[in-house]
Amino acid sequence: MAQGSNFVDYVKVCCRSGHGGAGSAHLHRDKFTAKGGPDGGDGGRGGHIILKGSTQHWTLLHLKFRKHIIAEAGQPGRAALCSGATGKDEILEVPLGTVAKNAETGEVLFEITEDGETKILTEGGRGGLGNWHFKSSTQQTPRFAQPGLPGKEEWIILELKVLADVGLVGFPNAGKSTLLSVVSAAKPEIANYPFTTLVPNLGIVGYRDNRSFVMADIPGIIEGASQGKGLGIRFLRHIERNSVLLFMVPADTDRTIQEEYDILLNELTTYNEELLEKPRLLAITKSDMLDEELEEEMKAQVPADIPFVFISSVAGKNITQLKDMLWKAINA
Repeated sequence: MAQGSNFVDYVKVCCRSGHGGAGSAHLHRDKFTAKGGPDGGDGGRGGHIILKGSTQHWTLLHLKFRKHIIAEAGQPGRAALCSGATGKDEILEVPLGTVAKNAETGEVLFEITEDGETKILTEGGRGGLGNWHFKSSTQQTPRFAQPGLPGKEEWIILELKVLADVGLVGFPNAGKSTLLSVVSAAKPEIANYPFTTLVPNLGIVGYRDNRSFVMADIPGIIEGASQGKGLGIRFLRHIERNSVLLFMVPADTDRTIQEEYDILLNELTTYNEELLEKPRLLAITKSDMLDEELEEEMKAQVPADIPFVFISSVAGKNITQLKDMLWKAINA
């Protein structure tokens, strides 16, 4: 997933579905029929605006500058019971994990989670009925038909929540990007300064017997992120769609492991308490600088209610063991 401005996970668009075509009030006439009955056809339905899931898209970049989505109107009915053509639907391909919301009320409309899945975002207006629907024994030549229903116009918010099996949670410089670069083919930017990672990065992690799982490097959280500090809550929503959360605390932290873990957990739960229900693991990174005695001392600082492992991405220490733990948690 590209860094910088190419990653777009939030767009607001104005959706205008097509108006329904009017029904026809035509009365049949030809050289053999002077006063025929009603034969006005129905109007065509206005075009829908439809979201379609696509694995070929990773972000909402292609919709960033497309503020107005307008579907085609339905055509009016015609003589000889000919129905008007249906307005062309406007199909928007979006990455999996896209959530559609009403911009005014904030109501969540639906989420796209599967490739090829389609859902109507804004429904087109229904076409009007032609006059032949209204004929009866007492009204044999109705000279009226239904008008088509107008389409809808509404502002819609599309939010992308990255779908991944494992989400990496940690402060800046905790070693998240380094781990992702070691266990997958992803090439995130790595440097020794805060907020190197400015957008989520995805990588496919190979496992035993040709199996694999998806890992997401979420931009670093800092204390107070849920109140808007640092990068704020902008990327916390991506954690909501991860099956397993891997907390990462560096061995050279200025705090204790328990303190750092508690701060990270508090930021997540302040944002969304439901995140407490997700399986959690803890990796103490950069542990290649520890000897056995110091590692044993640090184990006493680890929270008692979470599986943990000491790893070093650079030295390859316990990386296979970490994969085993993650795979077990994913498939629990």
